[in-house]
Amino acid sequence: MKNLFILLLLSFSITVFGQTFQQPTTGPGSATYQHDSVLFHNYAEDADGFWLFEPALPTPKETNLIVFIHGYGGYNPMIYGQWIKHLVRKGNTVIYPRYQKTVFSPSPNKFSPNVVTGIRNAIKTIELSTTHIPTNSESLCIVGHSYGGILGAEITVNWENYDIPKPKGIFLCAPGTGPFKAARLEDYAAMPADVKLLVMVNENDYIVGDEMGVKIFETAVNTPYRNLIRQASDNANGISAGHNETYCVDEAFDSGHLNYTAKKALRITKTNAVDYYGYWKLFDGLIDCSRNGQNCEYAFGDTSQQRNLGMLVEGSEVKELTVITPKPSQISAKE
Repeated sequence: MKNLFILLLLSFSITVFGQTFQQPTTGPGSATYQHDSVLFHNYAEDADGFWLFEPALPTPKETNLIVFIHGYGGYNPMIYGQWIKHLVRKGNTVIYPRYQKTVFSPSPNKFSPNVVTGIRNAIKTIELSTTHIPTNSESLCIVGHSYGGILGAEITVNWENYDIPKPKGIFLCAPGTGPFKAARLEDYAAMPADVKLLVMVNENDYIVGDEMGVKIFETAVNTPYRNLIRQASDNANGISAGHNETYCVDEAFDSGHLNYTAKKALRITKTNAVDYYGYWKLFDGLIDCSRNGQNCEYAFGDTSQQRNLGMLVEGSEVKELTVITPKPSQISAKE
């Protein structure tokens, strides 16, 4: 096992292509952190392994639990490093399952079992350890990107069979499987009714499109607390809307796996309003809403707080998100 201690510094704004994007100062998505650093634990040598990230400085007595499921080939945590850092410094333990050994192995039908094995082993490792921070597994929320979004939806539907904690909330970012079919379900009516569900798709996603995101949203009819969010490009403000808007590289989280996906992330990564006011804000709001009923307006309901993608330091507003809420025909008569 390899352990690394990473000192993390506060950062409130970043400039991309001459545009300055500022992180919110309060509320979901903000830089109001409880902890100044992150502990990095590597249990990921095998295809069903995991990385574990815990908060420090100060060390909490207990944390809440998040599972972050990467996209196809994205088993280097640095690809999403800034977001992971954000979540951990908010007081969460983040499990990052590795469900691939390489981009070619194993086959996709092994992805869900590998993710589940990683989750179970991570929780067991924490429970049996005298050095890891105790975590509240009943607070579990899941975020998944691309293939990870499909895996997150599938394991949430089948959480009892997989013998994992029941997720309170899940956030599916550009969910899709490309040419593969493994882990896709015919429909998502078996999604637990009390799970809070966000699905976010991107206008110019030419990798997986919005097919699976729309399908999950429209067929999860027994899960009334769900929204579909569409993110559009805003060329005037340097905002794109592609498949990999979640990428926010932090090389302090580099596992050394510099495959094609990691190299692409290094080449195209940018952290901007879509991160701060999009993914980070929405997931923070979903977490708070799922766990304690707070900040629901930042994640659900087609509210101004949910749609808002912030304003550049220069004063230009970024194009809002579009939110779709369930129609009566998309809600089970049982609800």
